[in-house]
Amino acid sequence: MKKWLLLTIISAFALVLAACGGGEKEEGGSKSSGEEYTAENPLVIKFSHVTAIDSVKGQAADKFAELVNEKTEGKVKVEVYPSSQLYGDNDELDALVSGNVHMIAPSVTKMVKIDPRWQYVDMPFLFKDDAHVQKFFESEVAQSLMNSDKLAANDIKGMAFWPNGFKHFSNNKKPLVNVEDFKGLKFRAQAGQVLEAQFETLGAGSATIAFGETYAALQQGTVDGAENPYNNFDTMKFYEVQKYLSTSAHGRLDYAIFVNKSFWESIPADLLTKVEEALTEATTFAQQLAADENAKSLENIKASGVVEVHEMTQEERDALKEALQPVYEEFGETITPELIEGIEALQ
Repeated sequence: MKKWLLLTIISAFALVLAACGGGEKEEGGSKSSGEEYTAENPLVIKFSHVTAIDSVKGQAADKFAELVNEKTEGKVKVEVYPSSQLYGDNDELDALVSGNVHMIAPSVTKMVKIDPRWQYVDMPFLFKDDAHVQKFFESEVAQSLMNSDKLAANDIKGMAFWPNGFKHFSNNKKPLVNVEDFKGLKFRAQAGQVLEAQFETLGAGSATIAFGETYAALQQGTVDGAENPYNNFDTMKFYEVQKYLSTSAHGRLDYAIFVNKSFWESIPADLLTKVEEALTEATTFAQQLAADENAKSLENIKASGVVEVHEMTQEERDALKEALQPVYEEFGETITPELIEGIEALQ
């Protein structure tokens, strides 16, 4: 009788513990169920980015929001804030860390604040073509950046790469054909010592200007030129304030999706699975869109009749590449030989 009573008490205590533990988070931090959320009371994910709605990033972000809504039946709502509506280049990363937004899609160079290796994207002529870039996105080399301890220490989780395209030089003074043509010009640049060194090596100056302020800087003559993929040049209407464009394809402007790690891992597991499925599909969409939109934008630029496009020959690119070798000598150790050689081996 005593044994039976003891077993009954133990069983009842176990049931109480199980009931109390029902609301605990599963391994990884996610709540077990999203039943508390409805289409009328959804879980909101704030997604901030700095480019125009019709840019590759803008369209991919909207596609992600659409897919999340479909897959979760409205239980999760992605609020997309384009064109620096909430935060600009200089403060969106801090906003993510503090939890004021939950997702950002910065140019990967912005991550230099946390890990200098992210400047790989600015190394001149590191990537051969789009196929080379795609192989990198899918490689263990890329995942070593996305899953770094430095990101985790800042409560950041890397999720996916979204391509934009190869960068090309533009300016308002003269055609850029030879290395000597860059001397004396001043270019808008993203923050980063690699880009500063790039322009200095070419005998040009540079100024760090937020992307959303670039049009005004070009219009007012604060800088003479910039470097952008065709789609950014087109959608931001830089053709209105730039006369010359050279198809240099010297560097990359790509984005990566980062989320606030604590927030992301608090999403109920059943909903998180669907949200991440949506992100995977949106990433595939972004990859195809980038190729299509850049080709279309180049045609738009040529058809504008106001921009003189110089199609650089391979010999001209090779001369530019050789002139920029000092950048590798200066930053090879910072970005690490492992990362640079790992990328080169993927060609």
